This record gives sequence, C-alpha cells and structure tokens, in this order.
Amino acid sequence: MSALDRARRLLGKEDVLSIARRYFVSNGFDGTLTAIGVVVGAVLSGVPDGATVIKIGAGAAVGLGTSAVWSVWEIERAETRAAVRRVERAMLTDLDDTRIEHEQSGARVVHAAASGLGPLIGILITLLPFAFEGTAFSMVEAALVSVALGVGVLGAFGAYMGSISGQRWYVAAARMGLAGLVVAVINVFLPG
Repeated sequence: MSALDRARRLLGKEDVLSIARRYFVSNGFDGTLTAIGVVVGAVLSGVPDGATVIKIGAGAAVGLGTSAVWSVWEIERAETRAAVRRVERAMLTDLDDTRIEHEQSGARVVHAAASGLGPLIGILITLLPFAFEGTAFSMVEAALVSVALGVGVLGAFGAYMGSISGQRWYVAAARMGLAGLVVAVINVFLPG
C-alpha cells in the first residue's frame, strides 16, 4: 500500500480525523491570535514597513509551527506506544512491524501535520495585507485589514466546528471571531 493510500485510509477513520481536526483548529486558533497580537503590537510600536511585520510574523510562524508539530509528534508517540503496549499485554504478543503499529505511526504523522498546518494558515492569512503595504495599504490600513482577516479565519474555524457538532455555525463563528477582537483591543491598550 502506498503512503498516499495509507493517508487516505487513515483520514477515513473518524478517530484519526477527529484528533487531527482538534489539533488543526486549536493550533490554528493560537497562530491566528498570535498573528493579530504581533500585527497590532508591531504597528503601535512604530514598525516602519510591512516587510518588517511579515518578518516578525514569520518568526512567530516558525516558532508556533515547530512547536505544534514537535509537541504533537512527541505526545502522540507516547500515547500510541502506550496503546500498543496495552494491546501487546492483552494479546501476549509483540506488535512491532504489524498493521496496528503502522497505523499508529501513520496517525501520528497525520496529527503532527495537521497540528503544524493550523498555525501556519492562521498566521500567513493574517499577515497577507502587509505584503501590500506601501502600494495598496498604509501601515494602519494593513493592520485593520489584517485584524479583519484574522477574525475571519477564527470565524471560519468556529463555523466549521459548529457545523460538525450540530451547533448553529454562525454562533460558533461569532464566539471564535470575538477572541480576535479581544486580542486586538487588549493590545491597543497595553502600555508602551
């Protein structure tokens, strides 16, 4: 079975998909809120141009993306090894190099990838207006559009989670989006 076929098979399993979805949204939420904080803080601190804001945000993306992938890799490694050991004890057999062990390993890859992708998407979309600072936007305009995009990303996460859980998607979207506005407002009133 090819790696692509294995990935499709794993993504078809609800337990693998639900954990990957949680990591993606949770870390995407963190990345988006971080980007909103970076954007507002950078502009209020007098950062002179959009390219500098993008560089600062890229540093945050590298840090959060690495943290998301690495931590989930280690967490899932420990959890899946513990699960395999429980099955081994119950079956009185070694499961090294078996389908069970391979599926656990594949699920770990899916979870770590989803975990790292979430913050990258949240940060990159939020920073996008600063690529057009100086041509389409001033620094303040880029910041306003950036915060609006960040709130939109958070709202999309909320709408998605609301729709899969049977909640009103627009209420879940508003709750998640509100967090972005709260972060922006708090940053505006920080001393400095």
